[in-house]
Amino acid sequence: MTVIRGKVGAFDYDIVVGPLADAGGLLTSLARGKAMPLVTDARVFALHGDSIRAITPIEPIFLPEGEAAKDWNVLADLLGHLSRLNVTRDTPILALGGGSIGDVAGLAASLFKRGCPIVHLPTTLLAQADSAIGGKTAIDWNGQKNLIGTFHQPSLVIADPAFLETLDARQLRAGYAEVVKYGLIDDLAFFHWCETNGAAVIEGDRDLRRVAIEHCVKAKLRLVSKDVDDRRGLRALLNLGHSFGHAIETVSGLGTVLHGEAVATGLCLALDLSVELGMCPSEDAARVRNHLTSIGLPTRLDEIGVANAGALLDAIRHDKKAGPDGISLILLRGIGRAEVVRGIDPQRLTEFLAEAV
Repeated sequence: MTVIRGKVGAFDYDIVVGPLADAGGLLTSLARGKAMPLVTDARVFALHGDSIRAITPIEPIFLPEGEAAKDWNVLADLLGHLSRLNVTRDTPILALGGGSIGDVAGLAASLFKRGCPIVHLPTTLLAQADSAIGGKTAIDWNGQKNLIGTFHQPSLVIADPAFLETLDARQLRAGYAEVVKYGLIDDLAFFHWCETNGAAVIEGDRDLRRVAIEHCVKAKLRLVSKDVDDRRGLRALLNLGHSFGHAIETVSGLGTVLHGEAVATGLCLALDLSVELGMCPSEDAARVRNHLTSIGLPTRLDEIGVANAGALLDAIRHDKKAGPDGISLILLRGIGRAEVVRGIDPQRLTEFLAEAV
């Protein structure tokens, strides 16, 4: 197994990439002989619950699957479970599942008794390569993606690539969108690697999956450690494709389009807008679209049934990343050269989206 030490602001924690059994001692040391609450859903628990229980005592708490878990009422029920279990402030809460489970479990851990440790046991490619790292927590509210949340760094992350073998191809492809994002932000060499190895990552090559996860973990830590609470603009680069992607999820109905599918389409929209603004060579936009298409990801709005440019613009205006300068987007000057562009002209964006739908 590989242990990557993360230092995020005042917090230090280990991200372990490798077999869960090899990292079992880390879990048992946190448990100190007591049962830990395990937040998950029934399907994931049926697949992986026994492997956790074989290492440490647990008290399972079941949430709905997918985006439905990121709901105010679900959060309230989860906090009630923690209260009934008499969880103390030093009791680690385990989050076993994908990004949605990690988001709501992390938010509950940050709120309960003003903060409990959270341990992420991500089971999807998206969560292992991206969402389990960095401390963002959230639920959806009023139809808007991730509107309510906190920053709450984990105490430990264990990413076992073997968990990915239980995922279907659609989920794997969706997770891959977050992997390739790191090449587009500031790492042209990693995008080259993705072009060569992306298909094998999806098809099940364990070694290549491990390489991809480790690379993304290190890349995210590098960006997050310099901008822990997303105020200085560096961490904002991780939102490449996400303002468009979150708008797509909102307009489609949260949970209808997978997050990674929306992000893949959002990446292409960001590139197309960058080309239109004269920032990015059209060849780079075509190259990225061709790669994502070869993986089987959607790259155009009509592929995911979105045809309302006005609704997309409204969702982007209400995105939590909007600031006093109006609409800000992460755009590119080429593959591996992302930057924050503030004060986007709404009329020009409206015209762009109208052409895109």
